[in-house]
Amino acid sequence: MDRDPSIAVVICVYTEQRWDQILEAVASVLDQTRPADEIVLVVDHNEALRERLVARLASTPRTAVVPNSEPQGLSGGRNSGVAASTSEIVAFLDDDAAAVHGWLEGLAKAYRDPQVIAAGGGIEPIWATARPSWWPRSFDWVVGCTYEGMPTTVAPVRNVIGANMSFRRSTLQRVGGFVHGVGRGLGRPMGGEETELSIRASRDDPSAVILYVPDAAVRHHVPAGRANLRYFLRRCYAEGLSKATVTRLQGASAGLASERRHAMVTLPKAALRDLAGSVRHLDPGLAGQSAAITLGLATTTAGYIVGNVAERLRRR
Repeated sequence: MDRDPSIAVVICVYTEQRWDQILEAVASVLDQTRPADEIVLVVDHNEALRERLVARLASTPRTAVVPNSEPQGLSGGRNSGVAASTSEIVAFLDDDAAAVHGWLEGLAKAYRDPQVIAAGGGIEPIWATARPSWWPRSFDWVVGCTYEGMPTTVAPVRNVIGANMSFRRSTLQRVGGFVHGVGRGLGRPMGGEETELSIRASRDDPSAVILYVPDAAVRHHVPAGRANLRYFLRRCYAEGLSKATVTRLQGASAGLASERRHAMVTLPKAALRDLAGSVRHLDPGLAGQSAAITLGLATTTAGYIVGNVAERLRRR
């Protein structure tokens, strides 16, 4: 491709409680080395928030505020953002994240390869309070961030992560966008809609590449209410439920391909390393990380088993 493709940035929003973070997200997109061709804020069935954003952003160039025209939830919001934009690439930024200066430039470079159908970058957690000493980096996916075990250089991956991802419009149109009933909006901190879409898109075109570009990064806020063991375990359990749904839709081979290696190689190594470090350095934080890895893996597995059992009961 002789030129970089046009890019729309979609930011899905739903609550006025994140007002300052929403404005920070928009400002970070406006401050890119490679400007966005479109910025679309999709408001998830909250008319007061939509009206407030329309008034605030009325004079902001290339920016539109639209309602979620599909059922409530993140999948519907993302699909509505795709429908409201026209650019060749659709990038998605969480409403509680801020893009680093070269984010869009990094994503645009990935699409110079015509085989690349999706690309995402690094996601750094910005803790409202200090990072808990017991929180293992291999479980940073719990707060939607890059985690230990992911590539550290540009590399193909199975799926992108929702807080920082992009797709070719042609791919989204061909495979039908994000499905409902997988991700947020189900009463639990669920996820997995971007994983399901990534797998579906790759199956549709086996020669396609999904690329991880670490330097095309964003910073993701982690509120104080998530920096505790209760949320950690709740999110792990919900992830297991989500993986059960993804495997039902796309099969266990694809749905658990990355997770098997993470669970069987990365996590045991990290747990043993942290345990050894806690003994060697008398560090209770490392001991806590080792225990959290073990507990988190068990809880995620339990969620997956429960999700599979529930699905079998529904089929009867």
